[in-house]
Amino acid sequence: MELAYFSFYARMKQRQSGGAGVVLRFQRVRPGRLARFQPHKSQEISPRFLDRSIRALKRWNYDIVTLDEACHRALSPPTRSRFAALTFDGGYKDMITAAYPILQKHGVPFALFLQTAFPDGLGQAWWLALEEMIARESRISLVMDRKERHFMIHQTQAKYELFELLSAWLRALRPEDLTFAIKDLCKRYSVDIEKVSRESWMNWDDLAKLAADPLATIGSATVNYPALSNLKEVDAHREMTMGKAVAETALHRTVSHFAYPFGDRQSWRREHVVMGQEAGFASAVSTIPGVVEAKGYTNLHALPRIAWDGRQGSLRMMRVMLSGIMFPPVRPTRDNWV
Repeated sequence: MELAYFSFYARMKQRQSGGAGVVLRFQRVRPGRLARFQPHKSQEISPRFLDRSIRALKRWNYDIVTLDEACHRALSPPTRSRFAALTFDGGYKDMITAAYPILQKHGVPFALFLQTAFPDGLGQAWWLALEEMIARESRISLVMDRKERHFMIHQTQAKYELFELLSAWLRALRPEDLTFAIKDLCKRYSVDIEKVSRESWMNWDDLAKLAADPLATIGSATVNYPALSNLKEVDAHREMTMGKAVAETALHRTVSHFAYPFGDRQSWRREHVVMGQEAGFASAVSTIPGVVEAKGYTNLHALPRIAWDGRQGSLRMMRVMLSGIMFPPVRPTRDNWV
C-alpha cells in the first residue's frame, strides 16, 4: 500500500477503479485507551483521526454527501468528482459526545444506523459483555454445544483467541440460544449485560438531538441486531420492518436506509435484499468492501462500504483504499446479484 501511494499508482488507477465514490463505515469514535486487551480496537477511531479524515477527504476533492445523494449518483452517469458518504453503525453514546461535535464543526452530512431496542434499554450488547468478562477473568468455563469447556486466559493473546472463538460461536446461534448462552455466561461471571448495554448507547433524547440536524440521516439496523441469516424469513422480515417503524415513530422522520447487522456475506442472503426493497428502503448497506459504481452497476440494496481499521492511523493507506485498486468493481451479471 505504501508503494501504491508513493509511486502514484493508486491515483493513476483511481480513474479506472475508483467508481463514482465510496461509502465509509465507522463504528465507535472515542479517545484511545491503554488497556492491553482491546478486541474491538479495529472498530474504533479517535476523534482526532475522524477530524483528519474529513479534512483529507476535502483536500482530495471528494464531495461529502448524504446517502440520498450517494444513491442518486450511483444511478447517474459518472461525474468528474467522486463522492464520499460517512456512515456510523450502532448508536453508541460516544457518537454524540465525541463524533458529532467534529461533524458539526466541519458541516458535513452523515448517516447513523440504529438498532431500535438499544435506546429503550432493551438491547443486549453481548459483544461488550463478552469483552468485559474476558478482560477481567483468568479462566472461563461454559457449556458449548452441550459440552463443558474450560479456557485458561492468563495471557493477553489467549484472551484475544477466546474472544474470537466465542464471538463466532455466539453469532452463529439462533437468537433465543444466543440470549440463553450470554445470560448464562454473565451470571457465572457477574457481568450486568443490561447495564453495560444501557451505559454504552444513546437514548432517544440523544437521538432526537441528532435527528433534528438537517445534515443527519437516521437509518435502521433492525430492532435487536441479529444476524439475519440465523432467522426464519418471517422473523427477519419483522426485524427489518419493525426497526424502521420504531425509529420513524420515535424520531418523527422517514427512515429510508438500512444496514445489515454485521453486514458480511455470512450474515445476510439474497432474500434479505428483496425484503429491504419490499420494506421501502432506498438503500441497504453491507460491510463488504468496495467502491460504488455509477450508472446502476452497484445494487443499492447491497451497497459496499469501506471500513477503516482503527489500529491504523495512516491517511496514505486510506487514500489507497479509496482509489479502489484493492477491490475491483463488481459488474452485475445473471449470477452476481451484488
